[in-house]
Amino acid sequence: MTTPNTFIVRVPDIGEAEQVEVAELLAAPGERVAVEQSLLVIESDKASMEIPSPVAGVLQSFAVAEGDAIREGSELCTIQLDEAGVDETVATSDKAKRSEAAPGKAASPATGPAAAEQATSVAATAGATAPGPLLVLGGGPGGYSAAFRAADLGLEVVLVERYPRLGGVCLNVGCIPSKALLHMAAVLEEARALGGSGVEFSKPDFDWTRIRARKDEVVGTLTKGLAGLARARKVRVVTGHGRFTGSHELEVQTEDVAQRIAFGQAILATGSRPAALPGWPDDPRILDSTTALEIEGPPGRLLVVGGGIIGLEMATVYLAFGWQVTVVELLDRLVPGADRDLVKPLEKRLRAACEGVRLEVAVAKLDTRGKQIVARFEGEAAPEALPFDRVLLAVGRRPNSEDIGLDALGVQTDAQGFVPVDAQLRSNQPHIFAIGDLTGAPLLAHRATHQGKVAAEVAAGGKRRFEPTAIPSVAYTDPEIAWVGVTEEDAAQQGIEFRKALFPWSASGRAIGIGRTEGLSKLLFAEDDGRLIGAGIVGPHAGELIAEPALAIELGADAEDIGLTIHAHPTLSETVALAAE
Repeated sequence: MTTPNTFIVRVPDIGEAEQVEVAELLAAPGERVAVEQSLLVIESDKASMEIPSPVAGVLQSFAVAEGDAIREGSELCTIQLDEAGVDETVATSDKAKRSEAAPGKAASPATGPAAAEQATSVAATAGATAPGPLLVLGGGPGGYSAAFRAADLGLEVVLVERYPRLGGVCLNVGCIPSKALLHMAAVLEEARALGGSGVEFSKPDFDWTRIRARKDEVVGTLTKGLAGLARARKVRVVTGHGRFTGSHELEVQTEDVAQRIAFGQAILATGSRPAALPGWPDDPRILDSTTALEIEGPPGRLLVVGGGIIGLEMATVYLAFGWQVTVVELLDRLVPGADRDLVKPLEKRLRAACEGVRLEVAVAKLDTRGKQIVARFEGEAAPEALPFDRVLLAVGRRPNSEDIGLDALGVQTDAQGFVPVDAQLRSNQPHIFAIGDLTGAPLLAHRATHQGKVAAEVAAGGKRRFEPTAIPSVAYTDPEIAWVGVTEEDAAQQGIEFRKALFPWSASGRAIGIGRTEGLSKLLFAEDDGRLIGAGIVGPHAGELIAEPALAIELGADAEDIGLTIHAHPTLSETVALAAE
């Protein structure tokens, strides 16, 4: 039996699933829970979801146990609202009020008139001046994360994406397909390396159509999953090019018609695109980071213009598939942003595998009139004119801030077209948020994802800020390079005093066993209090290994904390602990 101070949490809308299973209970009876604190996890054969508390109070009891099969509307638990809990609920969640009136839908995302009423309330709190749903423009990692989080918090959400599939650049033509190709490249290189240990394989045959199909299969699996998650959360997805026509209105040009969407608040998540060099010829043999993924044969000669992460990742792929590769970089180094000692093993490997690696060299001209593209160079180390079958331009990215109607919104951009935001991801217009690549460096999908969640929570009335201590960066080359926090060069420029701890992988049993002793693990500790402030790793799986230093930085760990943590042996991860020791 319930009382006015008792709240029943029920199973929310679970989309097409008839029933789900209770996977884990995250709270215990007698525990005080806050608004949006996760209570339990439910899962189907396709996805799992945490159920948050719509109210604040004391958890009285669970009506379910782990392993139970439950349906939409089933009772999950009962929460006793004490006076403080009632006050907190009223202050932070209009959704809780509606849930008390309709207990059967206590934890459901709000839609329809009730959602419009809620959006109006939230918009007023955020400084907006019009009712309507939350609009998310752009369906990449930042955009769909924002949309899903906002829906979980009870907001009505409209997600506008110009392309037929959600996922943006990262999922469709960036992070995910490139990593599928890089995995193939890594297996090929490992097989070749075994020849020195007495295991010989015959020369591989490449079925280029199947190689591309595998890449597309990986992408398709993930995009279908996103579409299902959007349906389950009742996020309305509109496909077409969106352009703002007013401070609270977006016009979407679809294949057939143009439709107008009124909104209360908006999150801009339009991402970025490959930068182009002025005056370059328009030729299908000149590739960017998107078209380079459509790798084909027979292998020929490839010129990579740009020695950053994207250019060198694609160079790694093409080398593994038998292409002859030349890399030119305008600066005096590869992978700007990473310390030189981390880049050195990669540069050494590339110089041995490539036809050439030229630093401080620019491409002056490309002649596309013949069967091959003839490149002419300039710079002290510039080679003579050379012919190539393909040219990959990888010289950075530009924000997609043009042609979306920012003037109509009154949103300001900087000289490069990026949208400045505050710690809550608000632009100069309080009801307009911006996230991801649109907000400037670092242009990383995992940064966009976290920004999207923060922006959604602020739009829903939460007091959140995006203030990470450190954001990791990874080059998925061979070997991989990963770094997080302060680099040695950052410290020198900022006058930060530090102590460096370095462990070479030549002393790692695991690295010796796999024949990859060129790597190293490096930690930087603040001189004053010994906290970890930066880390860098080069070697196989560096992108996975960097997570531990990133967590250590966020937690304020010192060398003793890391060194006394028992790591499995023999592993590459223990090189982090050995460096700390």
